[in-house]
Amino acid sequence: MRIATWNVNSVRSRMPRLLPWLDEREPDVVCLQETKLPDDAFTELLDEELGSRGYQVAHHGEGRWNGVALLSRVGLEDVARGLPDEPGFPEPEARAVSATCDGLRITSVYVPNGRTPDDPHYEYKLAWLGALRDSVAAQKLPSVVCGDMNVAPTDEDVWDPAQFVGSTHVTPAERAALAELTKLGLRDVVRDRWPTQRVFSYWDYRAGRFHQDLGMRIDLILAAGPVAERVAAAWVDRAARKGTGPSDHAPVIVDLDTAPDGDIGPVVPPPSRPAKRSR
Repeated sequence: MRIATWNVNSVRSRMPRLLPWLDEREPDVVCLQETKLPDDAFTELLDEELGSRGYQVAHHGEGRWNGVALLSRVGLEDVARGLPDEPGFPEPEARAVSATCDGLRITSVYVPNGRTPDDPHYEYKLAWLGALRDSVAAQKLPSVVCGDMNVAPTDEDVWDPAQFVGSTHVTPAERAALAELTKLGLRDVVRDRWPTQRVFSYWDYRAGRFHQDLGMRIDLILAAGPVAERVAAAWVDRAARKGTGPSDHAPVIVDLDTAPDGDIGPVVPPPSRPAKRSR
């Protein structure tokens, strides 16, 4: 099974890249964030295209902002939009959607940004991460949480820690809130596989930061132990961040049970795929 997560930063804007990417990478489950569409508009835009590719879809959107989706070719059952007891700002936002896909409870999340440490949005972010922790703790099936966490887990996950002093995404409270998920047994499977390598998933559009590799690793796939033990490959699809009209995030991809041929580094797209993959 191939699981991918991608903050597309507007699915409408990313259509010319999203559909060819699905055809090239052929993920079995895709978690999308920042779709920026209400549910009916998402369905109108993508229902036929995704259906022709074999995907069932669960979308949780609200319009111009936020929005998350789950696409699955291996089943999509017991869909839940939002989190139990989810905080709002002031009302709950479209930031989480969960479903059971081939025996795994997969959640696509778009964690609040936080803005600045002295902004009320920062407290909202911490409260939202607490609700996510409680939701995962209550799940009965092996959990996989994918998405834009808006937290860099360690200083190794930003290009220059000195540049982030006083900013969100790196504060002790945010990192502690994210670490509550790992205390539940979820593992950061990309970092598990590449413990010392420089690997990012987000690069600001400004000042040529992508080309200088001045990025952050804030898009994560966190998997319960039994799922993490099945990981055969884990990598960032940097190629999807290149060229014309990219998102400022690159997809993160994990292969369970079987891996593509070739020596796959943390940000190197694999040259080929296995003939058959376990689903």
